[in-house]
Amino acid sequence: MTRIFNDPSDFAEEALAGFCDVHADLVRQVTGGAVRRRRPAKPKVAVLAGGGSGHYPAFAGLIGTGLADGAVVGNIFTSPSAQQAYAVAKAAESGAGVVFTYGNYAGDVLNFGMARERLASEGIQVENVLVTDDVASAPPSESEKRRGIAGDFTVFKIMGAAAEAGADLADVVRLGRKANSLTRTIGSAFHGCTFPGAETPLFTLKDRQMGLGLGIHGEPGLFDTELPPAKELGQEFVSRLLAETPHGAGDRIAVILNGLGSTKHEELFVLWLTIAPLLRAAGYTLVMPEVGELVTSLDMSGVSLTITWLDDELEPLWTAPAETPAYRRGNAALQSGDASAEEESDGAAAPDAFDATEESRGYAANCLAALAAARDSLHGAEARLGDMDAVAGDGDHGRGMVRGIDAATAAAADAAARGAGAGAVLAAAGDAWADKAGGTSGVLWGAGLRSFGEALGNQLSPGPSELAAAVSAFAARITGLGKAEIGDKTMVDALLPFAETFSRLLADGSHHGGQPAATAWAEAAAVSTAAAEATASLRPLKGRARPLAEKSIGTADPGATSLAMIFTVMGPHLTGLAAPAAAETTGPAARQPAGTPS
Repeated sequence: MTRIFNDPSDFAEEALAGFCDVHADLVRQVTGGAVRRRRPAKPKVAVLAGGGSGHYPAFAGLIGTGLADGAVVGNIFTSPSAQQAYAVAKAAESGAGVVFTYGNYAGDVLNFGMARERLASEGIQVENVLVTDDVASAPPSESEKRRGIAGDFTVFKIMGAAAEAGADLADVVRLGRKANSLTRTIGSAFHGCTFPGAETPLFTLKDRQMGLGLGIHGEPGLFDTELPPAKELGQEFVSRLLAETPHGAGDRIAVILNGLGSTKHEELFVLWLTIAPLLRAAGYTLVMPEVGELVTSLDMSGVSLTITWLDDELEPLWTAPAETPAYRRGNAALQSGDASAEEESDGAAAPDAFDATEESRGYAANCLAALAAARDSLHGAEARLGDMDAVAGDGDHGRGMVRGIDAATAAAADAAARGAGAGAVLAAAGDAWADKAGGTSGVLWGAGLRSFGEALGNQLSPGPSELAAAVSAFAARITGLGKAEIGDKTMVDALLPFAETFSRLLADGSHHGGQPAATAWAEAAAVSTAAAEATASLRPLKGRARPLAEKSIGTADPGATSLAMIFTVMGPHLTGLAAPAAAETTGPAARQPAGTPS
């Protein structure tokens, strides 16, 4: 159990700040994460590792000579936002390009992908390298769907050494992808991890059992089995990895026996005593093996084994010196650089100036009330949403949604106070949601709200047709980013029925009276709620729950559930049925609420 904390919601930020203070000679904190204390004396490729917190030494602990130039740090087990990735890249980039490298998780793929687009639009060379080493998360025929776990370290190390040696961006990327293609990992857990402030772990196992095939986000294993003696566990690990020996692989390998948070080094050494002889008996030479904690999962009790097949190109990079706060190999001379560069801008943007009509500013009050209603609803459902997510995921959906909506409401209120219209208020809410919540749901909700706001604009108070267009823009942005479809067991299962029903009811002319938009919205929300409940019978085809599909059956999708919940409580405010008191004396919007026939 994680026992040392203040406010649990501040745990990740405080841990990063403490880390940067302790290791101020090597790293400095910037918006979104941390970078090397000193910039390189001449341009070099910036290798930026990234992902959620809770995995130390990954990712910030690996910043330093011969390894990463920076780390993009999200909340616990949650993808960092696109804005965080952008800001860290701007702080670390030195003229030779940037490469983001991270595990293959939907939120990371979306956020780092969006950061790449933004950096490229500014003329910065940037590439992404995904790690897909977990053999338990998908069959060999679908290796591109595998998640990244402790094999992250090998890929990061090889890329960092290549960049340190002066390789250009294309070569660093090529070597990283080559290392990933030759890396395999299998893991097991003996006990689940516990979030700061939580009373129970994300999952539990019966005494003397283990979960085989776990990830690094607190997910349970693919299946539970009796905990075997160390010799049998080592044989299980080795046989599973050697069964996936890459075609044409050589006989020299890098090996990592990795503890996941509370498995002691002595236990790892006992397990190594089985693993090493088995690998040598199979004809392999073990090149500078590592035994210890390199990619953890808070306080999880567990272990993973990683093998990377080396060749004449990769081996010198694996054995090259490195000097970081958490990992040292050989004698890596610390780079000297211009000390004045330590305090350069970290990519934070100046506040926007707003151009909006009083009518749109009046409707912005409705948007603020809608966000406040969503905030109250999500706070009340945080624990339930987390429990739903923990069945086949990492249990962070409730916390992530609360962080997102809290940031969104604060940013929206700030934008409104500075004169923003409704569209800019919702866009600011979306950007803040994505930035603070992170993860897949964070980037999707953030991008969706921004699209909703852009569709509304800052000139008018919307009527039914404008609201329908905004809902359609919201849905199109989310489906375009996430690529999910009806039946994949995602938020889309609740979103598309809402959007279709709302548009159809408005278009068919069947609703008359004082509040047609409000009536249509309420009926669409009821359809969305029913669709969310119906996801309990589905097997997930996207996201972290996919490898644990069978465990998910019987539990509704938390993303679909939270979306239906939010749309239900926001509707009366967005359609004008429950306009806030402040709007009654604020411009034309007060006299003509959204949805009232003109």
